[in-house]
Amino acid sequence: MMKKPKHSTVKTLYRFSGGARHYIVGALLFSIAGIFFRFLTPRIIGGTVDAVLGRDLSGLPKIVADFLSEGNRLAYLAGHLIICAGLILASTALSALFNYLSRINLARGTEKLTKSLRDTLFAHVQRLPFAWHTDNLTGDIIQRCTTDVETAQTFISNQFISVLQTAILLVIAFVMMFSMNVTLALVVLVFIPIIMGYTFVFYNSISKKFRQCDEAEGELMVRVQENLTGVRVVRAFGREQFEQRRFDEKNHKFSKLWIDLGYTMGLYWACGDMACALQLLATVVVGAYMAATGKITLGTFIVFISYVQTVGFPVRQLGRILSEMSKTGVSVDRISQILDTPAEEEEKDAAQPDMTGDIVFDNVSFSYGDKPVLQGVSFTAEGGKTLGILGRTGEGKSTLTYLLNRLYELPEENGKISVGGVDVRKIDRYYLRKSVGVVLQEPFLFSRSIFENIDIATGSGDLSRVREAARSAAVDDAIVQFAEGYDTVVGERGVTLSGGQKQRVALARLFMQKPPVMVFDDSMSNLDMKTDEQIRTGLRENSGSATVLLISHRISTLMTADRISVLDRGRVVQQGTHEELIAVPGIYRETYDIQRGGGVDE
Repeated sequence: MMKKPKHSTVKTLYRFSGGARHYIVGALLFSIAGIFFRFLTPRIIGGTVDAVLGRDLSGLPKIVADFLSEGNRLAYLAGHLIICAGLILASTALSALFNYLSRINLARGTEKLTKSLRDTLFAHVQRLPFAWHTDNLTGDIIQRCTTDVETAQTFISNQFISVLQTAILLVIAFVMMFSMNVTLALVVLVFIPIIMGYTFVFYNSISKKFRQCDEAEGELMVRVQENLTGVRVVRAFGREQFEQRRFDEKNHKFSKLWIDLGYTMGLYWACGDMACALQLLATVVVGAYMAATGKITLGTFIVFISYVQTVGFPVRQLGRILSEMSKTGVSVDRISQILDTPAEEEEKDAAQPDMTGDIVFDNVSFSYGDKPVLQGVSFTAEGGKTLGILGRTGEGKSTLTYLLNRLYELPEENGKISVGGVDVRKIDRYYLRKSVGVVLQEPFLFSRSIFENIDIATGSGDLSRVREAARSAAVDDAIVQFAEGYDTVVGERGVTLSGGQKQRVALARLFMQKPPVMVFDDSMSNLDMKTDEQIRTGLRENSGSATVLLISHRISTLMTADRISVLDRGRVVQQGTHEELIAVPGIYRETYDIQRGGGVDE
C-alpha cells in the first residue's frame, strides 16, 4: 500500500516548476503593479474631492501638495475636471492591463508546471512494480492522476498566487492608510487578526472533511470503473439492480460528506461576512466622527471606505484560500504517495545473455503475503523445446510466469530462476521482458485497430506479416469478415471481440514478435478443440528455436510438449512426457481420464 508522503505541498510542486518559475515570478511582479494602480485610483478620487473641489491640500502627500500649490495649477484643475477623470481612467486602465499580463503569465506557468507533473506522474506509474498495481485500485490511481492533479493546478493558478497577492495588497493598503491617518488605520487593522483567527479555527475541521470527500470520490470512481469494465458480466447475470444499489451506497456517502462540508463552509462564510461587516461599520462610524470633527478630510474618509471595501474581500478570500489549501494538501499528499513509491530502477550493469538457453527453476518458493503459493518448485525447460505445465486453478501456474519475467522479484533465499545459466535477478528487466513473450488467459487489447494490436510489438507496418501471424493464430478468417477488416477498431478491453477472438489476436501478437521465450498462460482456454489444434500447428511452425512454456489445464494442449510438469498444492509432483505420465497413476492420468471421458489402457 502507499506510504505517507514526506514532502510539503510547496516543496512537491516546486520540483516540477523548473520551466515555469519565470512565468510565475512575472505574474507576481505584474500583479504588484496592478495592485499599486488599483490603490492609486481612490487616492486620486480623494485628492480631487479635497484639493480640487475643497481646496484643502492637507490630505495629500507633500510632493503632490507642493506641485499643486504652485502657480495656477489647482484652479486650472478645478476648471478642467476632465483631467482628474482622465487620471482616474488611466490608473484603472493600467491596473487592468497589469492584471491581464499577470493572468497570462500565470496561465502559462501553471500549464507548464501541470504538464511536467502529469508527465512525471504517468512515467513514474509506468515504472512502478507490478505488485504495486495489484495492491492499488485502478479507479483510485486514475483519480489521483486526474482530479488530484487538477486540484494542484487550481492551487497554483488561484490559491498560491492569491495568497501572495493578498499579502502584497495588505502591505500596500496599510502603508497608504497609515500614511493618511494612524488612528483610522488601526481601526481597520484590528479586524485582520480576528478574520485570520477564525479561519485557522475552521482549518483543521475543513481539512479533515476535504480528505474524507477526496477518498470517497476515489471509492466512487473505483465502483464506476469496475462496473464499466465488467459490463458483460453485469448484463449476463442480470446484476444491474445490484450494481445500482452498490453505486447508490457509495454515491450517498459521497454526497453526504459534501453536504456536511457545505454546512461547515457555510458557517465559515457567515462568520466572515459578519467580521467584514463589523470592520466596515467600525470604519464608517469612527471615520464619520473624525471627518465631522475635522480630524480628517472628507476625501480621506472616502479613500478609507474604498480601501476597507477593497481589503475586506481579499482578506476574507484569504481565509477561504487557506481553507481550500487544505484540499490541495490532501491532493498533493495523494500524488506524493505515488511519487514516493520506489520505481523499478534502471540496471546499468545488468546482463543481457543469450535467451535461447535452458530455463531452470531451482527450489523456488514464493508467497503473497502470508499465503504460500509455490513450495520448492524445480524443473527445467530445455532451450528450443516445449515444456507443458499442468495444474488446477490456484496452483501457482501464473506465478511462475510473473517470477520468470520479474513482475515479482524472487527473494534471494527463495531459490533461483536462471536462463542459460544466468540468474534472472541479474538480467536487465527491459531486455528480459522483451525476450519473454507472454499471452495471458485474459489478454488485454488496446482501443486501436486489430492491425495495430497485432503489430504493436514490432511496429513494422507490414500487413502481409500481420496476416501471416493472424493465420498462425487461426484468426485471419474471422478478421476479414469484419466490414473494415484489419482496420476494425477494437473497443476498450476488446469488448467488440469474443473471448476466443481476443485470445487469438493476442496469440498473433506474440507470433508477430517471435521472442526467444514464449509463454502461453492458459491462453487457449476459450478455444474449441479444432482451433486449439490449428494454433498448436501454427505454434510449431512459428516457434522455431524458441523455448516454449505451455501452461494449461487442458491435456490436449499439453500432450505434444517435449516434457510436462504437474503442479499440485504449489509443488511439482510429476514430470515426464505425455506417454510416460498417462502410464502411471497420478493427477495427470486422472485429468486425462476425465477429459477423455473414460479410462486408458495402462
